Amino acid sequence: MTHTIRSQFDRELRSVQDNLLRMGGLLDEAIARSIQALAERDLRLARQIVVDDFKVNDLRFKIENQCLTLIATQQPTATDLRTIIAAMNIILDLERMADHAAGIAKIVLKMGDLPLIKPLVDIPRMADEVRGMTRTALDAYIARDVDTAKSIAKRDDVVDELYHQVFRDLVTFLAEDRTAINRALHLLFAAHNLERIGDRAVNIAERAIYIASGEMKELNTPVEEPEVSGLN
Repeated sequence: MTHTIRSQFDRELRSVQDNLLRMGGLLDEAIARSIQALAERDLRLARQIVVDDFKVNDLRFKIENQCLTLIATQQPTATDLRTIIAAMNIILDLERMADHAAGIAKIVLKMGDLPLIKPLVDIPRMADEVRGMTRTALDAYIARDVDTAKSIAKRDDVVDELYHQVFRDLVTFLAEDRTAINRALHLLFAAHNLERIGDRAVNIAERAIYIASGEMKELNTPVEEPEVSGLN
């Protein structure tokens, strides 16, 4: 690229990355608000989270269009092309993560006036962890920081263990009160949404590594999940 074309490309790529970080910010807010709605049984907030999900979807399409325009007009090569392709994959993950956050809000709406089966302890911890993982993974993408990206895998192990703990706690409660199955499932599905957000944060970290190395591989090996049918 000539200097002029390179400068234009850099400006347009920064715009893509700025919008990607904005999308990450909307996701971070959605996760925090969904847990607040769950903890406070705030149906009005839950409805607003579901409505606001369109903002993430709109931003995803805007970024995708920016990326396609960059590829068509600037003909990037090597690392630049990997950066753009990674961005297109990351926005899909971010959109899906936001859907999971909205899914928690929808669970709150389904619960209605039903009281929580147990105090929220591990679920807020899961939310804090996946929010931190997402921010770190996006930072690794922007900085092309392989070591930081690789650290996400260990944090996902923490999220998985918290999810398993939620499952074990709910099974214990059901052993004492089999009539509470619906309330137990609501919390389990909320935790499951957070676990999935963590998995997708790992996907983003994998893309950060791909940019720097050109190699695409999984950071985590699949682990066996607790059977939801065990609550029946």
